[in-house]
Amino acid sequence: MEDSDVVSKIRQRRWQMLVHSRLYYIDNSPIITDCQWQVWANELAEIQSRYPHMCNIGCYDEVFSDWTGDTGYHLPLTDPVVAGKALWLYRVHLTRGVSEAV
Repeated sequence: MEDSDVVSKIRQRRWQMLVHSRLYYIDNSPIITDCQWQVWANELAEIQSRYPHMCNIGCYDEVFSDWTGDTGYHLPLTDPVVAGKALWLYRVHLTRGVSEAV
């Protein structure tokens, strides 16, 4: 995997963990299954374990520094940026009537 692909995938999975955990824990409006969330969580844990030198990307690095994929409950779910992205995604989901991934 190219370095830029690794960084992009880490960023994508982190945002998915943040936004979908927000929708689940705070908004009580999940739009993906627990199984899908776990697949993404495990992938993030595996990528970060395989490429630890590429995990400081300016995207909630501290929060995800010891990511195991066990739960998203401890993530900064009230962060205004996370809340805004979650609201946007939920609205897209309602408009399209399909699950969308960040």
